[in-house]
Amino acid sequence: MGTLIDRFDEHDGPVRGVHFHKSQPLFVSGGDDYKIKVWNYKLHRCLFTLLGHLDYIRTVQFHHENPWIVSASDDQTIRIWNWQSRTCISVLTGHNHYVMCASFHPKEDLVVSASLDQTVRVWDVGALKKKTAAPADDILRLSQMNTDLFGGVDAVVKYVLEGHDRGVNWASFHPTLPLIVSGADDRQVKLWRMNDTKAWEVDTLRGHMNNVSCVMFHAKQDIIVSNSEDKSIRVWDVTKRTGVQTFRREHDRFWILSSHPEMNLLAAGHDSGMIVFKLERERPAFSISGDSMFYAKDRFLRFYEFSSQKDTQVIPIRRPGSTSLNQGPRTLSYSPTENAVLICSDVDGGSYELYIVPKDSISRGDTMQEAKRGTGGSAVFVARNRFAVLDKSNNQVLIKNLKNEIVKKSSLPMAADAIFYAGTGNLLCRAEDRVVIFDLQQRIVLGDLQTPFVKYIVWSNDMESVALLSKHAIVIASKTLVHQCTLHETIRVKSGAWDDNGVFIYTTLNHIKYCLPNGDSGIIRTLDVPIYITKVSGNKIFCLDRDGKNKVIVIDATEYIFKLSLMKKKFDHVMSMIRNSQLCGQAMIAYLQQKGFPEVALHFVKDERTRFNLALESGNIQIAVASAKEIDEKDHWYRLGVEALRQGNSGIVEYSYQRTKNFERLSFLYLITGNMEKLSKMLKIAEVKNDVMGQFHNALYLGDVRERVKILENAGHLPLAYITASVHGLQDVAEHLATKLGDNVPKLPEGKVPSLLTPPSPILCGGDWPLLRVMRGIFEGGLDNVGRGAADEDEEAADADWGEELEMVDADGLQNGDIEAVLEDGEVPEENEEEGGWDLEDLELPPEADTPKASTNARSAVFVAPTPGMPVSQIWIQRSSLAAEHAAAGNFDTAMRLLSRQLGIKNFTPLKSMFLDLHTGSHTFIRAFSSAPVLSLAVERGWSESSSPNVRGPPALVFNFSQLEEKLKSAYKATTLGKLAEALRLFTTILHTIPLIVVESRREVDEVKEFILIVKEYVLGLQMELKRREIKDDPVRQQELAAYFTHCKLQTPHLRLALQNAMTVCFKAKNLSTAANFARRLIETNPSNENQAKTARQVLQAAEKNMKDVSQLNYDFRNPFVVCGATYVPIYRGQKDVSCPYCSSRFVPSLEGKLCTVCDLAVVGADASGLLCSPTQIR
Repeated sequence: MGTLIDRFDEHDGPVRGVHFHKSQPLFVSGGDDYKIKVWNYKLHRCLFTLLGHLDYIRTVQFHHENPWIVSASDDQTIRIWNWQSRTCISVLTGHNHYVMCASFHPKEDLVVSASLDQTVRVWDVGALKKKTAAPADDILRLSQMNTDLFGGVDAVVKYVLEGHDRGVNWASFHPTLPLIVSGADDRQVKLWRMNDTKAWEVDTLRGHMNNVSCVMFHAKQDIIVSNSEDKSIRVWDVTKRTGVQTFRREHDRFWILSSHPEMNLLAAGHDSGMIVFKLERERPAFSISGDSMFYAKDRFLRFYEFSSQKDTQVIPIRRPGSTSLNQGPRTLSYSPTENAVLICSDVDGGSYELYIVPKDSISRGDTMQEAKRGTGGSAVFVARNRFAVLDKSNNQVLIKNLKNEIVKKSSLPMAADAIFYAGTGNLLCRAEDRVVIFDLQQRIVLGDLQTPFVKYIVWSNDMESVALLSKHAIVIASKTLVHQCTLHETIRVKSGAWDDNGVFIYTTLNHIKYCLPNGDSGIIRTLDVPIYITKVSGNKIFCLDRDGKNKVIVIDATEYIFKLSLMKKKFDHVMSMIRNSQLCGQAMIAYLQQKGFPEVALHFVKDERTRFNLALESGNIQIAVASAKEIDEKDHWYRLGVEALRQGNSGIVEYSYQRTKNFERLSFLYLITGNMEKLSKMLKIAEVKNDVMGQFHNALYLGDVRERVKILENAGHLPLAYITASVHGLQDVAEHLATKLGDNVPKLPEGKVPSLLTPPSPILCGGDWPLLRVMRGIFEGGLDNVGRGAADEDEEAADADWGEELEMVDADGLQNGDIEAVLEDGEVPEENEEEGGWDLEDLELPPEADTPKASTNARSAVFVAPTPGMPVSQIWIQRSSLAAEHAAAGNFDTAMRLLSRQLGIKNFTPLKSMFLDLHTGSHTFIRAFSSAPVLSLAVERGWSESSSPNVRGPPALVFNFSQLEEKLKSAYKATTLGKLAEALRLFTTILHTIPLIVVESRREVDEVKEFILIVKEYVLGLQMELKRREIKDDPVRQQELAAYFTHCKLQTPHLRLALQNAMTVCFKAKNLSTAANFARRLIETNPSNENQAKTARQVLQAAEKNMKDVSQLNYDFRNPFVVCGATYVPIYRGQKDVSCPYCSSRFVPSLEGKLCTVCDLAVVGADASGLLCSPTQIR
């Protein structure tokens, strides 16, 4: 709300008047460029410009029926234009000063104008209307031609209203009555009346302290609103002619007013912007009791029955004519046993009225009764015949009976500004930032909760939960104010009610939304106008609108009932909803995935790829295989293999590898499951495919030495074949190879004992991994094929043998053992005449089981692998925006992104080792047993014996603030001892570590930020000093760098050393005046070292004899400056510069976009949100 939608920039200079068309997407504007422009705001452009005025245009307005625009100008004329023909159809002359405004009458053919000539004029434009309508016959057409030729009168002055003593700024018509209101520089608002023949002044409203700039009638009430250059808006009662209300601004004068055509909104423009405001609350006061509701409307108490939707008037609640602005009922409280109603309003600074409703009057509603009255901030019933009234001044509650007599006084535990009902004998007291439940009998606090400022409270039907409604938030709490959840809204929250299932339904300015007990929320539907919910029953929402009319809205509750059932684990209900409702969509699937129910999401999805992903996520291999067969893509088979391997389902792994012809993985699978028979088949397949490397690997896996020697010999690697045969004791083969090699027989190393390379024995031979036996989940049994539109429940139940459910045989019935079928069709093994060819006829592979079942174990289909929990590192990442914690979790990518966004860091090389230290330092590693991988365990910060095992703390970090303080002391010491290179290294390390520090309190955050500034100054100063020491042949530059060093913010001992250094350099170079300045500054620091002070005084004495500088330096100590971190030149006050977003070093503008030379991390001039180093900055 209140956001800029569009800008239209074509006027040259100020725009003074603008007006929207009531039905077309048009608006008209007039400005100081003498132009009137008509715009189409949907097309975002100006349609045309109307020229004719000779001076500034003050106001423009569309006619409500005709295609006309009226404009008023400083050229003393009013013009009426036809925006369809784009011509001026009439010029109204008569004013003899600037015309400040002109507007059409909302119903009649009149125009009213106000001018600085102290008059208001009313013009009759009836003739113009007749002229523009097509004439009916020739005689009329002839007379029209005459008027066109001889200048007939289209618009005539009907009345001139004189009475103001100064220029009139504004005049406007009443929407229905023959009244005009005007405001002028004489600080008066005048009311005028007119009839057919004359107009006269009725009254003058005095009160403004400066020129009245705009004035208008309210469309619905008998009031006038005016604003003025005295910085106020005033509201006047037309009937009583008195001021009702005044609104003031501190510094801004008001200039213009406008009202919304439909809603009860007004807008006022002032010097620095505009405000949109209401004159009265529009929320009706109501109170629910069972199936009925009492509510206040138009000075009557009314009764509404939800079941029959019958609405009746009960009793009048205020004498007619006594109402004024914002004095209407604010809250209403009802006692059903006594039939008593308490109505609170803001009259007299807060008061209440007590009515006893006669039993029979609910049907009649005409008896007037005198109410019992009293003053008090708010009043509510707390028992059958007792009500509590808040006495703010004494911070106490008065308990009264139905005769309005005080029975008891009770002081409150806090300074409350309102009280609400909280069960019999209990009050909910509200302060600015908290609410408290107070027991009036025992005088104790039952509950206390910090909240944003609460405007309304809504109790659930069983009084177990309460919703506290603020302007932009909803807090749900238990009856003792134990916090359950908080919802934040960007637009204003208006009302709410609990439904029968414990879901809170609420409205904002333009939506009806729901909030589940766990804090999940969503939109039910959008609203055109705001409503106030009174009751929710099933899928009906009963509400009151802003006019106090009862409405019933039917909603679709499926989405939130489904989520509620899921949350409460009512899975039978969930199943029936999946079957019978049209719940679907990406949002619902994402919700189910997020809440850890991928197996439920599976049943919404028809798309095979999404089904496959969800099946993998929920560990449902069965559906994953079926989907993979439908999709039949290599990538999906591969992913299926990975998941099956994770579950230890070797049959499916084997099937996946076969489908993708992944022979290397198949061989390795057979090796680790100890399936030697299949391995030997893989060897034969490799021979058929002429894959020498594959043959060798398979022979190696089989431990078949003869085969390896044969493969090496066939591949031409005779020396390798000979060595293999010799080492493994195959003498006959070795001799045969030696004859082939002749003189090239390789020598075997002496004194070495050969060892046999044999394949390892598998941990588990054949079959699937042993699995836990778990109960079949509700969603596996009942819903196996819902998503695929499969058979009914009865048919499914008939086939109750769960062990046989996974049928994955291909149409061509590819069998597991039938590995040759895996060969691609086109691959025909080549014949090799020399060897007599590969003799493949005898390879009779035994037929094995069909495509593997989900498991060879008959019972194992019962098991669905439990979904793995979330790794701690992932929990750390989700909860944190701190780069150090992301690095500790091992997620370097997001850590770098965070540092880049927060501090503009682009060079991460110096941080690499720290990232690695953080990651390894936040984990500890345990060996389980030799063949299993090492287990890593997360180390949490602030862990203690008493902490809950389910609550994960943030990671333990190896860098902390106290280490930095130690390092800073070492760096100071190195500086003092003159080890400048070592000191610079230490300071730079501190600067590199700070982005990865995490502290706990706001105070420490400030200390860390202060640290950056301290260290940055030293890094810059030491860099300049080391640079100075390198320069040998440029004495001027040496002096400059020494001088700049003294302007870094250093500790006093170090500043003295820098000053002494600069003084010495300048004195030696005969720049006595500059040296004297340093000597003076050195003496001002009161040096404790007597030598320093003595030297300084001697320099001063020598300089006073000859106050001259031999060489000119780029250094003016009188003019404040900072030093550029890269070029080491001064940037004087007033010169442009850019800064490093991290260390805030300053640079000359030409270095924008370059790496900061001080911190060596961030990019100069980059946008960054600032250092984030504590969880307290995020809360």
